[in-house]
Amino acid sequence: MTVSQPDLSGQTAFITGTTRGIGKSIALALAEQGCNIVSTGKTSEEDDDYADSDLEGSIEQTAREARDHGVEALALKLDVRDEAAVEAAAERAIEEFGTVNIVINNASAIQLATVEELPPKRFDLLTDVNVRGTYLTSRAFADHLREVDNAWLLTNAPPVGIDRSPGSGPYAWSKLGMTFITLSLASELGGDDVGCNAFWPVTAIDTRATRYFGMGTEDDWRTPEIVSDTVLEILSRDPSEFTGNSVYDEELLREAGVDDFSQYNLTEGDPAPTSAQLFEPDYRRSE
Repeated sequence: MTVSQPDLSGQTAFITGTTRGIGKSIALALAEQGCNIVSTGKTSEEDDDYADSDLEGSIEQTAREARDHGVEALALKLDVRDEAAVEAAAERAIEEFGTVNIVINNASAIQLATVEELPPKRFDLLTDVNVRGTYLTSRAFADHLREVDNAWLLTNAPPVGIDRSPGSGPYAWSKLGMTFITLSLASELGGDDVGCNAFWPVTAIDTRATRYFGMGTEDDWRTPEIVSDTVLEILSRDPSEFTGNSVYDEELLREAGVDDFSQYNLTEGDPAPTSAQLFEPDYRRSE
């Protein structure tokens, strides 16, 4: 069974961290369903050092690829830690498209290290990008989303089910903070029918960060499309009813009728649930 393909024609999504990986996959999946895209991130082709950079992707490239699906797209350079920049980006998106229906907090920093090993500056980065960035972006759009039909606020972050994460405590704290903000908003915006949910992959995903930090091999990873398909499945639902949830990609897609996940694997086999187990050590797939 294929995943849901909601008709998003005429809607607009503001997505943080779209230059590559999961954010880009989500942006293009939504564009394919007719959704206009606001592509944001820190890597821009207008950067002085862009030509000399070894990073693949840019906010402009994602916007161009979105337009290839026949939608409108706006590329905005954005540091989600900067309050004024986030507010300006939100205002620009609303000015450009009139309405922003979907806000997705995807931008994130990662470093797996113990409390003792992680330098304070890296702790601040994790906290500022992940928790503060989610807070600032959500806050910038909250009032707008209250007035919008089919409004969603989604965050790429795990379920909150632990009170410690030895070996990766600072990162875990920052990711769980993203979920905490999102689920709190589910109650705060619930009376206005805004669907606020968090989503997280069961397995590690093939991204630049996964490869850079040596988080396994291709046998352990799935493609970003499993996450973007999860977002499409969420967006096929009623935001007034499906809110306040923190879901795993595999579980939500299985519930929707998907029973063959090999399409998302990089190699043959079944990747272990290492991403879920990072925050839920006893996680096991249901039979």
